[in-house]
Amino acid sequence: MCAKGADPAPVREPQDAEPVPVSLPEDEALPILRDAEVIGGRRMLYGSNYTFLLGLDAGAGKYLRAIYKPRDGERPLYDFPSGTLYKREYAAFLVSRALGWPDVPLTLLREGPHGVGVFQLFVEHDPQVTYFDLVGQHEETLLGFAVFDILVNNADRKGGHCLLGPDGRIWSIDHGLTFHTVFKVRSVMMEFWGAQVPQQLVNDLNALRPSLLQSAPLHKELSELLAPREIELLCTRLDALVQDGTIPVLDPSRNIPWPLV
Repeated sequence: MCAKGADPAPVREPQDAEPVPVSLPEDEALPILRDAEVIGGRRMLYGSNYTFLLGLDAGAGKYLRAIYKPRDGERPLYDFPSGTLYKREYAAFLVSRALGWPDVPLTLLREGPHGVGVFQLFVEHDPQVTYFDLVGQHEETLLGFAVFDILVNNADRKGGHCLLGPDGRIWSIDHGLTFHTVFKVRSVMMEFWGAQVPQQLVNDLNALRPSLLQSAPLHKELSELLAPREIELLCTRLDALVQDGTIPVLDPSRNIPWPLV
């Protein structure tokens, strides 16, 4: 476990003669992300919660990189229940996959070197390229990100949470501050405030709605991660997006995160 106020024990780094990193399609990466031994890694120094870049044994002299956020490394917050951010991150992934957008890297829950946490497939990217560099040429894709943030009540959409992958896809990451019962959206995506939700996205939201009924498998998965009231308000936000057809106009004095990136 990660003792509060102290760095966790280091995880052994792969050496030059040891496995090399490999990128795999999701169907091949899934069993490794879920079951493989951690053979190296390091703590990433940015961010308020403990986050690790790990190497998972992929066999044949290779390792798969994954982001690991342990529950016991979460900094207590006054407004989110302690020890729940990793569950919220996974819940956002499940909702994104049920919707079909935005692209969120393959994510799951499992035990790691410092206890249970969320594991997410690492996306190769240039950290200097952020939302502010992408919005001019990827407006349609990023509009979907903005709709998603309203749906899951994302309180922390920074510019660095939009990654340009080597295949040209834009990936959405860092969804731990989501699903609160109070509207808490904070986003740098001011360009989309007040924008109309495209009909195809409205159709997708409508298609998602039955999956949130109590008898549906997605609802059952979410009920293990979120409080009943949080799921109820997820449905309320979905209905509002469909009925209003627009992204709310937010308050720049309250609804922008800091830092911006």
